[in-house]
Amino acid sequence: MTTTIERNDFSRFGRAFQENLVQLILLDRPFSDQIREVFSTEFLELKYLQSFVNIIFSYKDKYKIHPTFDIMTTLVRTGLEDQNETVQKQVRDFFARIHDKEPEGAQFIKETSLDFCKKQKLKEAMLKSVKLLQTASFDEISKTINEALKLGTTSDFGYDYLVDFEKRFQLKSRNPLSMGWAEIDEICKGGLGSGELGVVIAPTGAGKSMVLVHLGTEAIKAGKTVIHYTLELADSVVASRYDSCLTGIELKDLFSFKEQIFQSVQNLEGKLIVKEYPTKSASTNTIKIHLEKLKMKGIKPDMIIVDYGDLLRPISNQKEKRQELESIYEELRGLAQENSCPVWTASQTNRSGLNAEVITMESISEAFNKCFVADFIFSVSRTIEDKASNTGRIFIAKNRNGPDGIVYPIFMDTSNVKIKILPSTGETPSSILVKNSKEQEDNLKKKYSKYKKKSKTEGVEDV
Repeated sequence: MTTTIERNDFSRFGRAFQENLVQLILLDRPFSDQIREVFSTEFLELKYLQSFVNIIFSYKDKYKIHPTFDIMTTLVRTGLEDQNETVQKQVRDFFARIHDKEPEGAQFIKETSLDFCKKQKLKEAMLKSVKLLQTASFDEISKTINEALKLGTTSDFGYDYLVDFEKRFQLKSRNPLSMGWAEIDEICKGGLGSGELGVVIAPTGAGKSMVLVHLGTEAIKAGKTVIHYTLELADSVVASRYDSCLTGIELKDLFSFKEQIFQSVQNLEGKLIVKEYPTKSASTNTIKIHLEKLKMKGIKPDMIIVDYGDLLRPISNQKEKRQELESIYEELRGLAQENSCPVWTASQTNRSGLNAEVITMESISEAFNKCFVADFIFSVSRTIEDKASNTGRIFIAKNRNGPDGIVYPIFMDTSNVKIKILPSTGETPSSILVKNSKEQEDNLKKKYSKYKKKSKTEGVEDV
C-alpha cells in the first residue's frame, strides 16, 4: 500500500494557476495586502515566480506603496542581480506575457489561494499549540489559534489616498464595443465599455429584441464572442435573426438562401452562443453557472446579452415586484463587472410609451430605480405611422460617459434587422412633447366646439 504525501505548495494547482495568482498579486493591491499575511514564496514551486513576488513585496516594504506596471518594468530590469541568467530571462518573459493579458478565473484563484494559505498558517499554529500543551496556559494556546484564524481576512479598508497614489494616474481602459452607429458611439466614447450595463427601453412590439440582435451582430463582426440569453424567444429564432442581420437577407427568405448564409457566416471572426431559458426560470446565478461552464471550455464572453432582464427570476423574493426588478438589474451590472465585459439588456415601457413619439425614462415599467444602476440607456419609439414607413426615434436617456437627452431619427426594417441612424431633424424631446401637447389641445378644441354647436342647435343651454 502506497501513501501520497501532500506537498505544502501550489504545485497541485498547476503552472497556469500560479502565474495567474502572481499576476493578481501585482494588479490587485487589496488582495496583495490580504494574502501577504498568510503567503510564503515557498508555496510557489517555480523559482521565477518566487523572484517576481519578492520584487513586489520588497518594493512595498521599502516605499510603502504598491508598484505599478511601469515601476515593475524598471524593477524587473534592475532587481534581479542575485539570480542566475536563466531565472532572470524567465522573470522577464513572464512579465512580458502578462503585460496585456487579463488573469483568468480571478475570483476562483483568489478564494482558492487564500483558503490554502490560511490552512497552512492554521496548521502551523496547531503544531505550535501541541508543544504548548505541556507548558503554556489555555489562554496562550487559544491566542495562538485565534491569531492564525484572523490572518488573511480582508484588509481592504478602501482607497488609500497616499498608498494608492499611483493608481490615480494609471490610464483606465474601458475597451468599449461599438454599437454600429457612429453618431452614438461618438457621444459615449466608442460604445459600451467593460463592466458597464446598457439598457434598451421600448414598448411591446417596438423591436427591443431586434435592437439587441443588432448590437450583438456588431460585436461579432468585430471578432468578439457574444453570449446571448433569450428568455422569451426560441434560440433558433434568435439565431435566424442574426442570420438576417449579418447577411441582409429577409427573415422570410432565409430558407431559400440557406447555402449562401452558411458560406457568409463561415468567414466570421467572432463567435455567437445563444442560450434559451423558459421565462422566469433563470436567475443571474443561472447565467453565472452557464458562463463558468463556457469558460471551462475556453469560451470567454466579450459581450453578454440578456433578452430581457425583466423576465429573469430574482435570486431572493422581495415584497414588491419593483424591488425584485431593481435587484435583478443590480445583479446584471455585477455580472458585467465580474466578466469584464459589457452587458446589454432591455426593459419594457408602461402604457404611456405605446404610441409615444419619444420615450423618456418616466415611461419605464414597474421599477424606475433600475435606471440608476445602468451606465447607458436609450429608448426606441415607433408609432403606427413609423412602423409603416420603417422609421422611428432613438432617445439617449442616460449616458455616464457623455451627453444625453439627444433624439436620433432612425431607419428600422424588422424584415432583415436593419437599423441605422438618419440625418438629424433638429428635434428635441421638449419640442416633440410640446408638439404632442399642442395636437392634443387642438383635438380637444375641435371635439368640444362640435359639441357646443350641437348644443345650440338643439337648444341646450351652454354650461
